[in-house]
Amino acid sequence: MITIISSTNRTGSSTLKVAKFYQRQLLAAGVDAGLLSLADLPPNLIQSDLYGNRSKEFEVIQGVVNKTEKFIFIIPEYNGSFPGVLKVFIDACDFPQSFYNKKAALVGISSGKYGNVRGIDHFTGVCHYMHINVMSLKLHISSIHKELDADDNLYKPDTLKYVTEQLEKFVAF
Repeated sequence: MITIISSTNRTGSSTLKVAKFYQRQLLAAGVDAGLLSLADLPPNLIQSDLYGNRSKEFEVIQGVVNKTEKFIFIIPEYNGSFPGVLKVFIDACDFPQSFYNKKAALVGISSGKYGNVRGIDHFTGVCHYMHINVMSLKLHISSIHKELDADDNLYKPDTLKYVTEQLEKFVAF
């Protein structure tokens, strides 16, 4: 099972739009893919689901993580790195079994011109610590506000080419 993670809790984010685009692409190719938006995390996650605590709301999310064999993380740039809510999510999941020896593809997005290169590098380090096998083809989509059309589809030929290549390689990964 593949789960696409929209790695921010910001409402109306481009991150969620890109995550949904990735999901549509996989479904169109006949590949089952779920979507987990960090906007759906319990609002009191820091109090309710860290350090061995577990809420009923997070149990559902933990169940999705447990069933997932491959993750696609769509990660926006926050202050030169990845969002804190992504780290809190990782910390809330059962360690090490949630991610150990599973696979991931990483996609950085930003409104600037570097596509969250540093944030993807930082998150790669976290993945390696958790023994997640990260696919080497990582995408960095810059100027995300210029990459999505009115229907929230990525439309630029070069971007589509690399997204298609990444997805094909990830399915085979």
